[in-house]
Amino acid sequence: MTFTESVSVCLIKKYAIFTGRATRSEYWWFFLFTALANSVAGALFGELASIVSLALLLPGLAAACRRLHDAGRSGWWLLLILIPFVGWIALIIMLVQPSTDREWV
Repeated sequence: MTFTESVSVCLIKKYAIFTGRATRSEYWWFFLFTALANSVAGALFGELASIVSLALLLPGLAAACRRLHDAGRSGWWLLLILIPFVGWIALIIMLVQPSTDREWV
């Protein structure tokens, strides 16, 4: 999946859809888009960065949840982000794992 396809899928087709699957490329291209959008907004105006972050929060969470489903895990694993440092590392490891054929539980 290309950069533009990923952004259009995450922002238009599946804005707040937490079911289904997202490939690694879909998730990481959208992650890159989110980081770039926040950086540009922050460079222009500080308040605009907060608005952009808030607008991209829901599709970012949905894409991460779908990515975890594709890796064979439940979306509830996103709650690991609440554990400083160790939880973030564990979640990143889960997000970079390859796709599986098994259904998530």
